[in-house]
Amino acid sequence: MKIIASNFKTNHTRSSTKEYCIHLEEFLNHFKTPHKITLFPPSSAFLENNFKHFKIGAQNAYFTKNGSFSGEIGQEQLDEFKIQTLLIGHSERREILKEDQAMCAKKFAYFSALDYEIFYCIGEPLNIKEKGKEAILDYLLTQLNGINLDYSKLIIAYEPIWAIGTGISATLEEIELIHTNLKQKLGKIPLLYGGSVNANNIHDIIYLNNVDGALIGSASWQVENFCQILKNS
Repeated sequence: MKIIASNFKTNHTRSSTKEYCIHLEEFLNHFKTPHKITLFPPSSAFLENNFKHFKIGAQNAYFTKNGSFSGEIGQEQLDEFKIQTLLIGHSERREILKEDQAMCAKKFAYFSALDYEIFYCIGEPLNIKEKGKEAILDYLLTQLNGINLDYSKLIIAYEPIWAIGTGISATLEEIELIHTNLKQKLGKIPLLYGGSVNANNIHDIIYLNNVDGALIGSASWQVENFCQILKNS
């Protein structure tokens, strides 16, 4: 079994997310996949987590139950939709919204204490990639500072920043090399790959050694495309 997740980012409304989920549920009623599937819609498009074949997760949340944190959502808002899965540390939040490692670690500590399933993202920019394998691994390990690697509901997604939304995926050799080296540190923690994964390369990627699945962005935003990804996986 692999883990296949779709990150909608800032795309879809509640109406279109509902249509997407209904279509996907019907598809999975007939197409039996062994994989574990999670969708991450934007917070304004949350639906109750009552689907049979996949889960709904949140792309982000603040480390609070509720309070005076304008623009944020907390545990109380997630509870309303029975959401117990959370994405933390995506490069777009690190790079664009300037969330530092301390912030990621606080989110992890808060929601892991609540027994959430956590998809935790790490990834290097192009200037680090160009320095070679050791520099990449050193950089990635700093993004694990403050993260309890013994937490049983932790899933890590390796997403090289230079491959996200660019149409340029890392080569199969690059993916396998980094995943194999990371696994020496992570042990049994599921390790996903993300970065321009699509229907054409999904199978080759997720069956590499030490790759436990994929976190997919733009190639999964249309439900027909995501269904094709699942077929090809």
